[in-house]
Amino acid sequence: MKKLIIEKAAVKNNLAVLKEKAGKSAIYGVLSGDGGGAGLAELARVLRAEGIGRFAVSEPEEAAALRKAGFVDEEILMLRATADPEELERLVDLNVVCTVSSIETGVALNSVAEARSTVVEAHLQVDTGLGFGGFLVDEPDKVLLAYRSLSNVAISGIYTQIQGTTKADRAQAQMALFDETLELIHKEGFETGIVHVAGSYALLHYPAVHRDAVRAGSALLGRCRRTRGDGLQTVGSGEVSISETHWLPKGHTVGTQKLVPLRRPTRVAVLPVGYQNGLGVERPREEGLWQRLRRAPRRRRFSVRIGGHRAWVIGAIGATETLVDVTDLKCSAGDLAVFDVDPLFAKGLVREYR
Repeated sequence: MKKLIIEKAAVKNNLAVLKEKAGKSAIYGVLSGDGGGAGLAELARVLRAEGIGRFAVSEPEEAAALRKAGFVDEEILMLRATADPEELERLVDLNVVCTVSSIETGVALNSVAEARSTVVEAHLQVDTGLGFGGFLVDEPDKVLLAYRSLSNVAISGIYTQIQGTTKADRAQAQMALFDETLELIHKEGFETGIVHVAGSYALLHYPAVHRDAVRAGSALLGRCRRTRGDGLQTVGSGEVSISETHWLPKGHTVGTQKLVPLRRPTRVAVLPVGYQNGLGVERPREEGLWQRLRRAPRRRRFSVRIGGHRAWVIGAIGATETLVDVTDLKCSAGDLAVFDVDPLFAKGLVREYR
């Protein structure tokens, strides 16, 4: 059986690191994408046991799954704005805090709430330069119009997204624009409610933007962009049994797209796992000359652990099968191989929390 292992101790360690970084700021556990591949409900249970009571999702189905799993009283924030009446009806039924990113999405939400003779809680989304949605900071009149005209929407918070960049001046410039919007709202006599800015990267690197709350997603699994000594642990490993082992002579070629000649007689183990299962698949990271050189195919080698020892992949990782060099290892068919895998890309693996 092929397994995806989620280490609860590592998740708890990462949350402890994030709590220390967040200080007095509340933490939203971002569970989009099935909890980053770690299992939405399972990950939420670990977080709740550690004191997290606020969660954020990107799809109505994710909110529904949380409620069904017993998260009845916890706050669930929908990070994606929508004007779809069916989605809005469902979000209202689920008692979800919606996102209003424009007058259009605000009017749509207000109409649904008005028709049901109720008031729906929502946060405003402000775009400070990323372009993924939200009221533009240079259109403050529209922000104020949302406060003035949405009589059936209780605006209980406001947020933006700071670029995940190593250049602090860019983050500071975005924060300055957001602060101007907040000042204008207060000047006009409105309350902003809970203010949250920082995602995983900003949470780890820019304490000045933490504000009332922070949003932790990829950092929970240690799968965010990392810095040396950040205290996070990488969550997610795969387990698979060796299909078979056999000897190949010197000069024999292995691989698919590019044939690699063996330099010596080599004992190989066949693993029934490949990039279709997430082996070797990584999230995009910040681009730079050094980063590109480190990730260049000719420089990157992958390995697995067999009996606690490293076994290097020979040639390229296959689609569904991969060869590793076990010439100097004692192993046989059925023995377990352990490999790193990002839960977000893990496919065809049975998830298990340990």
